Amino acid sequence: MTHATVETETRVSEWREHLIDSYAGIRQVIGATKRIAVLGMKLGDHRPAFFVPEYAQRAGFEVVPVPVYYPDATEMLGEKVYRTISSIPGEIDMVNVFRRSEDIPAHLDDIIAKRPKSVWFQLGIVNDAAAERLAREGIDVVQDRCLLVELRRIGK
Repeated sequence: MTHATVETETRVSEWREHLIDSYAGIRQVIGATKRIAVLGMKLGDHRPAFFVPEYAQRAGFEVVPVPVYYPDATEMLGEKVYRTISSIPGEIDMVNVFRRSEDIPAHLDDIIAKRPKSVWFQLGIVNDAAAERLAREGIDVVQDRCLLVELRRIGK
């Protein structure tokens, strides 16, 4: 094996380490999280895009709403609304995504510009190409998992 081949294989395996699917990895991602931007947050307590971030907020996380709809909303869960991830002041640990799988690519440049530690695609949301792009940027990615379920599992 040539040096270039070994180097290429190392880079490939390194980005794959950012695709998080194990219980230990999920615990680590959540443990490194204090501030969560919620992309696609909704109004109304009967919708997961509202009650999941509400639960996270009650569990002690700072939630930053980034709704795609509701152009007149200026506040959700008592927090200021932002229209893009990159416009949020300060650091973001996690972007919790409530968007259809096919809608995620339109948000990738904005998410990458903010450099969150992780991006969490909610239950039912899978976009392998988007996950790979984020992982290659060094951002941890969790796909097809409910943040509320995982918070409860670790006792938050």
